[in-house]
Amino acid sequence: MTIEHASVEIARKPWGRLDLRPWSSVDASTDPVGELWLERTDKSASNPALLLKLLFTSQPLSIQVHPNDAFARSIGLPNGKTEAWYVLSALPGARIALGLNRHLTREELRAAVRDGSIADLVQWRPVAPGDVIFVPGGTIHAIGADIVLAEIQQRSDTTFRLFDFGRHRELHEDSVVAASEAGPPPTQPPPRRLTDARLVLVASSHFVFERIELQANSLWGLQTDREAWILVIEGEGRIGRANATVGDAIFIESDSAGIDVGSSGMSILIAYPGPDPIASLLQDFSERMTKPTDVLSGSEIIEVLT
Repeated sequence: MTIEHASVEIARKPWGRLDLRPWSSVDASTDPVGELWLERTDKSASNPALLLKLLFTSQPLSIQVHPNDAFARSIGLPNGKTEAWYVLSALPGARIALGLNRHLTREELRAAVRDGSIADLVQWRPVAPGDVIFVPGGTIHAIGADIVLAEIQQRSDTTFRLFDFGRHRELHEDSVVAASEAGPPPTQPPPRRLTDARLVLVASSHFVFERIELQANSLWGLQTDREAWILVIEGEGRIGRANATVGDAIFIESDSAGIDVGSSGMSILIAYPGPDPIASLLQDFSERMTKPTDVLSGSEIIEVLT
């Protein structure tokens, strides 16, 4: 049973940003930050199955692909890297790429990587705040400039580059050809509302990704029988014993937490291993207890209320 305020690991990238506000107070003024990895505070604990990140772009990332589980295991890795993005902010004209305009043979894909024409074959699409993009392992993709997004993914850092927009980093032609589903992207299922508060953004075999909207001054109980990552994207409140505001992340595993929502309401993203949404994840206790006491933990609040 675990509830932790997540720690932050900084990944500086050539395509990153110098100003991460309001999502983070990390000083990036002299060296661009591209990613914030939200990790467990207890460094002696085993790694969770999922990894939550914030990405900040001032330039496009490389056109790339991650392995699916089958290919990852064929090269000695424990798992692949399927991921999903939630767009937190995007300037007008911002875009992402997902899949290709047409199917390519392995020979055509190899040639397109070698001569750079792959940049003209990916499917670019505009994005706006609130958009959700599901990226199964094996799908060729890229994230464009002027975007901030939250990413949930299988815990893997395996990336194969096809094109790097002039940054002259290594390309991975052989691995790209072996790992890629070189064609149009898979169908993106639309978000599905479970309750007035819960919107399922993605439900896959690897993870479920939800957006939860909590009304001002309301009280909720959160219960999970597995690991879960929580990211506050609007408003503020208390989750368990931790004050939480925009950009804060909480890790919870097989535990319960009271959520005491502040006067401006609170919106959170939550992700946990799939394939199905947890039916009993969230309970509304607003009418049964007007305010939790500071001396009670989340599980004790829930015990009192039930």
